[in-house]
Amino acid sequence: MTETTDHTPDSMARLVEAALMHVPFDGWSEASFKAAAGDAGMTVAEARAICPRGAVDLALAFHAQGDAAMVAKLAETDLTALRYSDRVAFAIRTRLELVEHDKEAVRRGVTLFALPMHAADGARALWQTADAIWTALGDTSDDLNWYTKRATLSGVYSSTVLYWLGDQSMDHAATWAFLERRIDDVMRFERAKKAMRENKLLKPLMAGPEWLAARVKAPGKGAPADLPGRWRG
Repeated sequence: MTETTDHTPDSMARLVEAALMHVPFDGWSEASFKAAAGDAGMTVAEARAICPRGAVDLALAFHAQGDAAMVAKLAETDLTALRYSDRVAFAIRTRLELVEHDKEAVRRGVTLFALPMHAADGARALWQTADAIWTALGDTSDDLNWYTKRATLSGVYSSTVLYWLGDQSMDHAATWAFLERRIDDVMRFERAKKAMRENKLLKPLMAGPEWLAARVKAPGKGAPADLPGRWRG
């Protein structure tokens, strides 16, 4: 009788934890994947059943674990006293602080997903982080703003990660100052958009784009993973 391979989340977590011992030296590579399988008490075939693409799937699982940890931390933190922009900054800072002890693994992940064959996976993981932050902060947008918020935050988060990876300042103070500047840039842009909508001379010019934006709807629950949105009926 053939033994059934364990596909539970715990088995993936064991593989990721084991891989983190090897990734700083070998990157998210086949060598790290095979070593992680052995350290987790699995054969390579069993590990491959859980991670068909090997180290790429492990790197994505590591990233998803970081998102989940951030969401859990935000859920237990009272953010009501903070401005909305400060809540976003807090979420990004929390996301990075939770993986500070695995900074080299993050660096190796950035290198992996910079490769053309894995760029789509990296972009998807980045979008999922931005979506996790906005969802955790209670975003209720259901039109084009749903997309623009996540696209903008993806840019802020990715640039902050790159700065953080090279930051040698005490307690990453330079990174948090950089993050604050990036969010201030976004807020200035949002204020400019609001001023254009309220300007009597420019308002007629905005009518067309705003009508078009109103036709776009955010994906609802149960929407196919490859369906980014739909037109309003």
